[in-house]
Amino acid sequence: MPIKKAAFKHLRQTKKRTVRNSLVRAPLVQFVKQVKKAIRAKDQTRIAEYLKQAQKIIDKAAQAGIIKKNNAARRKSRMIKAMRKVGK
Repeated sequence: MPIKKAAFKHLRQTKKRTVRNSLVRAPLVQFVKQVKKAIRAKDQTRIAEYLKQAQKIIDKAAQAGIIKKNNAARRKSRMIKAMRKVGK
């Protein structure tokens, strides 16, 4: 346990931020998994549907600072590339 007042405050802030980050990160991981699963199943309609939702969540996470901007761009780019590969 922290001893100083400032350390207690930092601990409180960390707990709040962890909860807030996990509320954004959990759906992000879930939708990315669904997109990958749909890609493996080669189901075009589900891929497009899940990809749209995943992109929205990835953008929100990047905007909130949960993941970095380039990380979000890379994730979206790779998912779209995989979707196009299935389409061929």
